[in-house]
Amino acid sequence: MSLLATGNPAPLGAHFDGKGVNFTLFSANAEKVELCLFDEQGNEHRYDLPARTGDIWHGYLANIRPGQRYGYRVHGPWAPHQGHRFNPAKLLLDPCARAVDGDVEDSQLLHGGYQEPDHRDSASVAPKGVVIQDDYDWEDDELLYTPWGETVIYEGHVRGLTQLHPQIPTAMRGTYSALGHPVMIDYFKRLGITALELLPIAHFANEPRLQRLGLTNYWGYNPFALWCVSPRYAINQVILDIVLNHTAEIDEHGPTYSMRGIDNRSYYWLQDNGDDHNWTGCGNTVNLSHPGVVDFAIGCLKFWVEECHVDGFRFDLASVMGRTPEFRQDAPLFEAIRQDPVLSKVKLIAEPWDIGAGGYQVGNFPPLFAEWNDHFRDGMRRFWLQQDLSLGGFACRFAGSSDIFRDDGRPPSASVNLITAHDGFTLRDCVSFNSKHNEANGEDNRDGTTHNYSNNYGFEGLEAGQHIKERRRDSIHALLTTLLLSQGTPMLLAGDEHGHSQHGNNNAYCQDNELTWLDWAHCNDGLTTFTAALIHLRKTIPALTANRWWDEGDNNVRWLNREGQPLRADEWQGGPRYLQIQLSDRWLIAINATDVVSEIVLPQGEWRAIPPFAGEDNPVVMAVWHGPAHGVCVFQKS
Repeated sequence: MSLLATGNPAPLGAHFDGKGVNFTLFSANAEKVELCLFDEQGNEHRYDLPARTGDIWHGYLANIRPGQRYGYRVHGPWAPHQGHRFNPAKLLLDPCARAVDGDVEDSQLLHGGYQEPDHRDSASVAPKGVVIQDDYDWEDDELLYTPWGETVIYEGHVRGLTQLHPQIPTAMRGTYSALGHPVMIDYFKRLGITALELLPIAHFANEPRLQRLGLTNYWGYNPFALWCVSPRYAINQVILDIVLNHTAEIDEHGPTYSMRGIDNRSYYWLQDNGDDHNWTGCGNTVNLSHPGVVDFAIGCLKFWVEECHVDGFRFDLASVMGRTPEFRQDAPLFEAIRQDPVLSKVKLIAEPWDIGAGGYQVGNFPPLFAEWNDHFRDGMRRFWLQQDLSLGGFACRFAGSSDIFRDDGRPPSASVNLITAHDGFTLRDCVSFNSKHNEANGEDNRDGTTHNYSNNYGFEGLEAGQHIKERRRDSIHALLTTLLLSQGTPMLLAGDEHGHSQHGNNNAYCQDNELTWLDWAHCNDGLTTFTAALIHLRKTIPALTANRWWDEGDNNVRWLNREGQPLRADEWQGGPRYLQIQLSDRWLIAINATDVVSEIVLPQGEWRAIPPFAGEDNPVVMAVWHGPAHGVCVFQKS
């Protein structure tokens, strides 16, 4: 059957205009596209899309309303060795669908075929797009902008943040609404964060292996509808973790429910034999250098900014964004973002690596991007927990990793400093476990990194003697102080300020349970107060908020030894592990990273230990600090 009208090639997706719906689908190599509509009884009605403008197939059907379920069947060559896997037996989800009915099931009916096409019809189990009406009233809400120099990021999970919160109504816990509950808003304000970075909330699938084990994908890094807000979880500045690098169609043996059947050769990076390049470790890699796929990605990002009012993005495995296939700063997607008047003004954060050749690109992203800095993470853990990083190496990381980010003209905020993230040990686990304990993930503890730079201080696990607990507490305080008073953009993992533990699981991607949910009823409120005080202190120090590189003699920083004198050359690389960092003349961070209590002579002037390092009602004026082993203290000049 033919549609009554040709419609328009834009915008992408299915759009209701009050009288009917305009349907569009990108496919450079298709020979015919059928629009499939499903009624309430599940009956399918097919219509040929009658028009093609460039590589966009389109058509308009009157009298179609919001709530209509739809999909596509795409005809074209079956030539796997050339990258073509067209198979009209498979119902395909619109990559730009704004709502989805159904999930990606572990069903053989979704198998598209490897060398030969699978002719079994998949409509009965395939997820289907749903037409919606974009009429949400945001009232006077507008894009927030906190200067990079004042930004403090809090990385969290929608469900995990509130699922166990006793002050939030039970029915609301673990949802989007719970994030906006007054008790959470008050908490974010108390803590002092400026940006909430959410793990993926675009519609994602549970991998077949997890479904067979009775587990779910908790983190959400397995997307199948990037323009669709996940219904699973149905706010200050919000940064969205987004996964443009791969999809849940896995590899060439995986399911065919969307991009693979729409235009495999255009959407994915393929090897010479037509199989997928697995530069993501997830089976496939999206080809973000193809013009049609770039348009898809730009449209997706603008949807989240303009329609959902997010304030920025953290891009998972972001080196894929710059592949052509080699990585380039002027890759098509980077240039499209730079030239876009909307996207060029939001916060952009890269996870600057993938697992392919040449995939590690820390420091090499174009100027609009900040980057997760694993040099900071590993360096600070090595300094405090392994004791194998020099004072010079510590200072380089503390000063915004200028050796990595300064030469290309980017500011210090380009370094997103982190000690922990969702991927890896929590802060408490960093000082409680020497080895990963991921048995619950069903992979015989093979998954997750073995390079943790952690230290259990002689006992594996949370329970230990008082002496060990005190050493762990001191190390946590030192790591938090280093993170929150360093130059760059600090990112705090949600729950680290509580003392949250995942009991040694450093890859809890499939643990949607009490292991990952924050336990508000038993949180360490003293540690929360300590963390909040550090964040608020950070905001008072010009050397940290100005977002300008430090230069010798500019009064931003002085590096001093235990006698309060400038560090000598030999002390930078091999001297005793004592350091004093004087910031903006008035603040002093004193560090004793040795194993013994030591006296440290403060520089000239009257120095008062300040909260959270001294009592509110009894600040101590001192000229000499008796620094505990692995200790840190912050002073302010009277």
